[in-house]
Amino acid sequence: MQTRAVLEAFLDRQLSLEEAIKEIDGFCELGFAKIDLKRTERNGYPEIVYGEGKTVEQLIEIINALNKDKKTILATRISSKKAQPLIAEFPKGHYHEAARCFVVNQMEANSIQYIAIVTAGTSDIPVAEEAAITAETFGNQVKRIYDVGVAGIHRLFAHLDEIQKAAVVIVIAGMEGALVSVVGGLVSVPVIAVPTSIGYGSNFQGMTALLGMLNSCSSGVTVVNIDNGFGAAYNASMINQIKEDLI
Repeated sequence: MQTRAVLEAFLDRQLSLEEAIKEIDGFCELGFAKIDLKRTERNGYPEIVYGEGKTVEQLIEIINALNKDKKTILATRISSKKAQPLIAEFPKGHYHEAARCFVVNQMEANSIQYIAIVTAGTSDIPVAEEAAITAETFGNQVKRIYDVGVAGIHRLFAHLDEIQKAAVVIVIAGMEGALVSVVGGLVSVPVIAVPTSIGYGSNFQGMTALLGMLNSCSSGVTVVNIDNGFGAAYNASMINQIKEDLI
């Protein structure tokens, strides 16, 4: 609600003073956190809860604050240990163990087009699942194409038609990160690269893959941070929704 509309509603006694202040402030004060209640109106998506470093008690308070307005809630990097009390507190929520994500009030599918999520190896799947669950939480269709790395490139070609028909492609790879350059040269849609910390010593916890992806010779490739499946899916969702609006 815009500030003018809030003030008019207050003058017409449609809102109490406390309700008007809450609408204008746009956040909920919890002491240890300020929950952004107006992010959906500004950005199209609600505030995301990053679970690492937060206690179970803090997570419950944050989710309760968001849940009052029945917002779509995505909490990332939630360990299985933290998930158990969250499931008990929010029985309508769902914990995705491979993705380490807890979701409440998932958006209904609102896209005809889909996001393709492609991994080089099986070891990249946890990051890929974080991306997949994030995209699905925000109403996108997702197609998972896993373990098609360059060491056996014929596996990639077996899925090429499916990849080329996607609205946007997320490519996830560790080791030297070569897969993204190959995919980038085969598709006509945006490619979002996610380096992972998977690999032997000289992978340097993902730095080798990150630098390789940043130096990709394929045009149309953008790169997010190491292991950031969430960030890749958030951007892919925005691209997919823009394309949906143009149909």
